Amino acid sequence: MKLRTITLGTLTVCLAAGLAVPAVAAPVVSQDNESPILIGHRGAAGVAPENTLAAVKAGSQSGADFVEIDIQLSSDGVPFIFHDETPARTTNVADVFPERVNDPITSFSWNELQQLDAGSYFSADFAGEKIPHFDAVADVLTGETGVFIEIKSPSKSPGVEQIVADALATDAEWSALDRAGKIEVLGFDATSNKLFAELAPEVPLQQLTGTVPGAEVLADYATYADSFGTSYRTLDAAGAERVKDAGLGLGVYTVNSTEAADAALELGVERLTGDFPEQINRHLAGQKVFPSNDGVVVSGALNDAPGNDLQPETGEHVVLANTGKRTIDVSGYVLRDAANNLMQIGEGYVLAPGAELRVYSGPGTNSADAFYLDGAAILNNGGDALGLWNAKGKLMDTFSN
Repeated sequence: MKLRTITLGTLTVCLAAGLAVPAVAAPVVSQDNESPILIGHRGAAGVAPENTLAAVKAGSQSGADFVEIDIQLSSDGVPFIFHDETPARTTNVADVFPERVNDPITSFSWNELQQLDAGSYFSADFAGEKIPHFDAVADVLTGETGVFIEIKSPSKSPGVEQIVADALATDAEWSALDRAGKIEVLGFDATSNKLFAELAPEVPLQQLTGTVPGAEVLADYATYADSFGTSYRTLDAAGAERVKDAGLGLGVYTVNSTEAADAALELGVERLTGDFPEQINRHLAGQKVFPSNDGVVVSGALNDAPGNDLQPETGEHVVLANTGKRTIDVSGYVLRDAANNLMQIGEGYVLAPGAELRVYSGPGTNSADAFYLDGAAILNNGGDALGLWNAKGKLMDTFSN
């Protein structure tokens, strides 16, 4: 294992031109030595359109130690920030290039990418947000926030490892962050990660996989990577122990509820990546997680209904509960899942203290305790994360199962 340090705490990053930055940053620990490293996923994808500058700003201002971004290359070699392999889910490509909805995002030129709206899919408040250039990310960081740079689908962006390595070595802002211990590179592709480790051996590197492999594979990871990340849903005590035995740091994604964060920390996880970093940060600090909460919470969800997810009356659904002491009108409340599917509650739904409301994505007969959207199945059968917003757009609760 290569011995390198992610720097946290009170170190100020000198980004302004002409300011000296030490070539090697001394390790700086957080105020609580046992505090986990908190990373905002795709910026802060729960509260702003993922991988946009708005999301990066939100993540940087959330109290997170780092924001995570995904880097790919346009057809003309420009590094840009985007997660998916096609533009269909998070842009208005159907309006701008209707014949290219399912084309690889890397088949678009930089000029074509800049014609897309990457914010309106999330809400009208973010209309006009663009797909960012890689270099624009460093410009909008605040405080001491660092960046986790995920190299996305490297086989479709040939040469991306060299471009990232060169930026960290030569670009004023990126190299300043790197020297201050505020950069980590990560990815799922082991071949790509090994190449990056050869190009930039002093840059902290994380290997990602969906589950924890056996000890032999982890030992191989430890020859070029410093840490390992996986889904919190698949991590168990035995897997966590194997990672630690390999000498690797341990991180999990995508942690979108306080319960998930606590469960991960119980397993010895050191890095928490999530879409709602401000809420997790408040939880870790012992503060009220949802200051706007009126008593209504997400108390449960049935993701994989027996038979058919959209069967009438008994299909997939989310359960809201009023845990407060006053009656709440939940008309217009919105549930948003991790893929940005929305479930908005209709008019006339009021929850008395202790009452519950089941919100179904499929068809059925509306009643005082059940609301049916008669739409498409949206909940991930393997488990999902949900955010609950009131009719005024205030975040009320998050939930993971």
